[in-house]
This record gives sequence, structure tokens and C-alpha cells, in this order.
Amino acid sequence: MHEKCGVVGVSLEDRDAARPLYYSLYALQHRGQESAGIVTHDGFQQHSHVEMGLVGDAFQQGDLEDLNGSHGIGHVRYPTAGGVNASCAQPFSVSFKSGSLGLSHNGNLVNADEVGDQLAELGHAFTSDGDTEVIAHDLARNLLEEDLVRAVKRTMSRIHGSYSLTIMHDDTVLGVRDPEGNRPLCIGELEDGYVLASESAAIDTLDGELIRDVRPGELVVLHADGTGYDTYQLVQPENTAHCFFEHVYFARPDSVIDDELVYEVRRDLGRALWDESGIDSDVVMPVPDSGRAFASGYAEAANEDDDADGVEFAEGLMKNRYVGRTFIMPTQDERERAVRLKLNPIKSTVEDKTVTLIDDSIVRGTTSNQLVQLLYDAGAEEVHVRIGAPPIVAPCYMGIDMASREELIAADQSVADIRDEIGADSLAYLSIDAVAGALSKSKADLCLGCVTGEYPYDIDGEAKDREVDRPAIGTTASADD
Repeated sequence: MHEKCGVVGVSLEDRDAARPLYYSLYALQHRGQESAGIVTHDGFQQHSHVEMGLVGDAFQQGDLEDLNGSHGIGHVRYPTAGGVNASCAQPFSVSFKSGSLGLSHNGNLVNADEVGDQLAELGHAFTSDGDTEVIAHDLARNLLEEDLVRAVKRTMSRIHGSYSLTIMHDDTVLGVRDPEGNRPLCIGELEDGYVLASESAAIDTLDGELIRDVRPGELVVLHADGTGYDTYQLVQPENTAHCFFEHVYFARPDSVIDDELVYEVRRDLGRALWDESGIDSDVVMPVPDSGRAFASGYAEAANEDDDADGVEFAEGLMKNRYVGRTFIMPTQDERERAVRLKLNPIKSTVEDKTVTLIDDSIVRGTTSNQLVQLLYDAGAEEVHVRIGAPPIVAPCYMGIDMASREELIAADQSVADIRDEIGADSLAYLSIDAVAGALSKSKADLCLGCVTGEYPYDIDGEAKDREVDRPAIGTTASADD
């Protein structure tokens, strides 16, 4: 779970775009590790290099030198729609009568099959089963009949779901954010041009200045000479559907999304977690790395609380950064061993202590169970688990590689059941209201589908409810319940 794609686009005055794009993809590597690609345009023709693997493996020095041109787009991918295969690696390129097109997509369409079938009937041949190719074909078709802005608007009226796009039409780079603004996209200014990126951390990497977020339903067209940009509000949304999990997990802590520094939002979520379900313990520790900001905010709030005894914030688990998802684990015993390979307790932090362990989420519950047992084995007297998000009760259809309902531990179990399963002395999640409060947004302007089962898009077999108003579910359980 929890991985997303990253997109970037740059238009520069008089230097090649390949290296700034390459650096930007490194800054966005956390959003996708399966493939990486760059497409550039030199004013005459398009150049493309797309490979499977991490950014550092996908590009060699010579590859960048072959990517000529001051304009380009890039992409890092984690498989969602389309599965794991090279044909779905991006940017996706297509040549047609009125020029060349490159497209990078973060998100997931909910009507890709329907639009793809219609285009196939009109003679379009598809090389992949990913929804990015559907967008590219539809836009290419519209560009035969319309100018750039009208063509994009027509495509936006056809496709539904989650998308932040960077597009290159010949040597013009543009960015589009879906009308609900589900996935992030921002614009920044460089010394000699402009950049569009999934996160502001990519702009920082290029020594640029964040200008603002691309607005939901907005098209941004970078000038081909790198001196400015034009914007067009193509769709005016009634409500947005910002993915709250961007702030909880996906985005880098040093990124600014919707005018909020992600690190500070996570600290605020941690403070709210103390306010809602704080429990006195000797030490508060994060599950690295995702729980760190939450635990920092939680501990700070605990130490400011006159009614609490005060708590120590400490690192109690050390992470081995060289064990990746590709680690071969054919048996259950070896899968459990992998947790010991990835995380090892610091005994002096844990031994003879009551411990509060803080993480961003519980998906299947197996890792949480193993972490709790690790802490008991290291001598912890009590282990209390606090989660900086509500229980994940439903899958995501907006491009997150989220488990199915059958695999989600919270889909059909109470908080007390989950506490028993992971073996903790107590367990508490953050409420949906607290998440909305920390993000300074109405629940109606957030996508909360994975924690409510009610989605901001029409999805077959699922409930649609913009004003999320379901009965509150319990978020806390202790061993005394």
C-alpha cells in the first residue's frame, strides 16, 4: 500500500531539460519505484527514455545526453491500474498528424475502460491496459480538431477520476489537475524557467521557488521560451476531493501541499492523537520513518498537558534501509523474519518501560503484530499503539495500491478485535474529524473513501456521498475493554 506516481514538467529558456528532470525524479522517487522515464522536445522532434527500475538504475550518463531540448516531462511509477509491466511505464508517447504528445499521469480513472472501448471502436490501437494511454489517445484525437486549451477541456469532460498530469505537445509543456484536486500538483519558478511537479520538494531540489498549487480543474501552460505561463480554469468544482493520505503518508515531510507543510500537518495530527486518546507511558517512539512526525507532535502535546506525567520521545526501532519490497520471502516464517531484518529494537529505550508506539496506519495488521511482539521481546512492560489516521475500512479506486476489503484488517473488525490481533495493551486511531481539523478542510472537500467506504466519484458497487455523515465508529480500545 501507500505508493503513488510522481510527475514533473519543465520549460527552460536555453538549457537542456533532461538533467533538471532527472534531479526532480530523484526528489519524487518515494512516489514510485517500478519505472522512471523522461521525454524531451528540442523544437524539432521528441526524445524519450523510459526504463524499469529506480531513477538511478533507469538512466546512465549517455541517456541524459541523448535527451535534447529545453522542454520535457518525467515520471516515476508505482503499479496500480495496468499492473507491473514495461508497457505501462511512463511518460507515454504518441505521434499523430498534428505533432507529438507525451503524457505523465498520477492517479486513476474510474471510467478508463468505457472511454478506451469507445476509442477502440473508432480505430485507436492500444499497446497497454493502463489508463494513461486512454488519456493520451483521447487528447490526441481532440487535438486534430481543436486548439490545445479546447482539446484539454474536451478530454477533461470525458475522463472521470483522479489525475494530475504533465503533458508535452511538441515543445509546449502543460499541467492539468482533475476537477476534484485528488492528487497534488504545483508550479514553481526557476532562475531560467518554470516547473510543474507532484510535490514542492522537487522544486526545492532545483533551487526554485514554489509559486502555488495548480488549482483543481485548472490547466497551466508553460511558455515555450521559459519566460512565463498561462492558466485556464477549465472546470469549476463544487467540492474538492483532496486525498488526506497524501498528508498522512505519501508526500515527503518537506513538501508543501495546499499551503500546508506536510511535516507540520503530521505533527498536528500527532497532537490531536494525544488530545483524543493520549495515555501516560514512559516513552513514545515512532515506527520509522512514517511515524516520526506524528510521534514528535504526540510527545510535545503530552509534555504540555498539565494533567499528564510527561513522556520521553525516543527512537526505539532502528531501520535497515537496504531491505526493499523485492526481498524474497517464500514462507511465512521468512516473512516474519523480514520484520527483524527491517527493524530492530533499541533495548535501552524499551526494557522495563511502558511504551507508546506510533505509526501512520494499520493495513493488514501482520507488521503491527510483529512490531508489538518485538517490543515485548526486548523487555517492554506495556505496549500501547496509536495510529495517526482513522481505520482503513475500504479500498482506494483513485490509484493507490491499497489492499482489497478481504485483506484490510479494519474492514470487518472492531478496534478491540484489532487490538487483540496485534497483541497491544491498547490501540487507538485518530478520528476523521481530527484529520479534517488538522488539514483545515471540510470533510466534504476531502477524499475519505478508504476510511468511510463512501467515495467522491461514481464507482460501480460503491456508495457515493459528498457530505460524509456516517455514524462515528469507535477509535480506541484497551485491554480492559
